[in-house]
Amino acid sequence: MNKRAIVRGARREASAFVDAPRVLRVRRTLVSAEDSVALAETFSLLGDPTRTRILHALSVDELCVSDLAGLLEISASTASHQLRLLRDRRLVAVRREGKRTYYRLQDEHIRTLIDMGVSHAAEDAEKRT
Repeated sequence: MNKRAIVRGARREASAFVDAPRVLRVRRTLVSAEDSVALAETFSLLGDPTRTRILHALSVDELCVSDLAGLLEISASTASHQLRLLRDRRLVAVRREGKRTYYRLQDEHIRTLIDMGVSHAAEDAEKRT
């Protein structure tokens, strides 16, 4: 039996047990395919420890590249590169003051996302001990 036959058979079998009203209710609020791509890109950015630490630092206060580099013990070039990626996805915003450029979280949604992620990781670590 080839894989296609298995997939087709599984779909037919699963459809016999569909709770139509529930599926319809979920379908009305389900994220679109296009929006799911943007969401996945956002989460993929959070999959990098350096970017996660940058976002967590920025959830405390706005910082410039040299502040972040010193705080996280990374090069200014690395910090700048990561900030560019975060800025391109609109997770961080920029404020210029004279010759300095300060970075901050784009909005409270990002702060909430970071806070929830930190909380979840702490709970997960606690359960493992």
